[in-house]
Amino acid sequence: MNPRLLSFALALFAGAASLRAQNYHVVPPPAPPPKPATLTADTAQRFAQLALACVHKEYPNKIAHAMNSDADVAPPRKLTPAFYGCYDWHSSVHGHWLLARLARTFPDASFTPAARAALQQSLTPEHIAGEVAYLKEKGRASFERPYGLAWLLQLGAELREWEAAEAQNSTNKDQLPHQLSANLHPLEQAAIERLKTWLPKLSHPVRIGEHDQTAFALGLMIDYARQSGDTGFLNLLLTKARDFYAADKDCPLAYEPSGEDFLSPCLAEADVMRRVLAPDEFARWLQTFLPQIPADGSDGWLHPEKSPDRSDPKLAHIDGLNLSRAWMLEGIASGLPKADPRLASLEKVAAAHRAAGLAAVTGEHYEGGHWLGSFAVYLVTRRGIAAHAATAGSNQ
Repeated sequence: MNPRLLSFALALFAGAASLRAQNYHVVPPPAPPPKPATLTADTAQRFAQLALACVHKEYPNKIAHAMNSDADVAPPRKLTPAFYGCYDWHSSVHGHWLLARLARTFPDASFTPAARAALQQSLTPEHIAGEVAYLKEKGRASFERPYGLAWLLQLGAELREWEAAEAQNSTNKDQLPHQLSANLHPLEQAAIERLKTWLPKLSHPVRIGEHDQTAFALGLMIDYARQSGDTGFLNLLLTKARDFYAADKDCPLAYEPSGEDFLSPCLAEADVMRRVLAPDEFARWLQTFLPQIPADGSDGWLHPEKSPDRSDPKLAHIDGLNLSRAWMLEGIASGLPKADPRLASLEKVAAAHRAAGLAAVTGEHYEGGHWLGSFAVYLVTRRGIAAHAATAGSNQ
């Protein structure tokens, strides 16, 4: 072949490969800060009080603790010194996320000084060193994997975005988010190392409606990897999502929910895939995966659920299911082309679940009060949903 033609052909091939890589792997701009217009200060105060009431409340406590000797017998505050409240480790983690998000969103609110103080009390270098040591101890390879670790990464992302926003402030820069982010960083890194070791070995997704579900955690982790610019981690997550879900079809939504679900297996899968696929590709995939979503604007295809006993820690999960369904439905809608005929039905059903879910966030029972506030804040601040629907799943 003529050397010039060969060089030209190789250049075209390299350019095409580069474009494919960009479409698949490029980290989009950081998400915009949360919009206070979607959440009133009074409602934020109520949600913040739920977290403030539990992040340092040690008992009751449900620990998932692997012991290697008598020396491992200790109270929660000694085992995991940063995240020992809110009944269990993952709820403590996302309770701190709630406080960071609301303190960032409402810097002048009456609850904000207490939220900042709680974050400072928990996220010290000494406490985080204790958390890292606990996580790395023998026999704890599956500790809080993937749910709690995914929420930990969300906390790290929130602190980093708060820090970045303050860096743009020319006067009166708030140093707290930088301090907290730096303190948390070693635990973030330990969590990422744990997940990078585990995910390549995970041969099948876990498709339940509780903590071990793979799809929901992948969604949180993909958002984190994009925000942090960790392309190696992002590529791993996108590849696993495609491997697990790209060929799925006819998800049995009518079989949901199970009696103790707080996540929808079908909707969570669709919500993670809108983060992986470009809008047109996602629209085609969704038609195969959830063909029951109507195109006529009707809302009878999925109804909110009601917890039969909000004082029961497992049965109270149903209230969280309404909240997570709402944000997943909104996320699915955000990943579709703007003219998709299913949008009206998705939006109607999302609104019904939003109303039912938010009405249940009362704090009347600690069994729900220690965690439902975080789900409510994730929903109403649209965490994880891109600012522009057209780019929500394009990776561009």
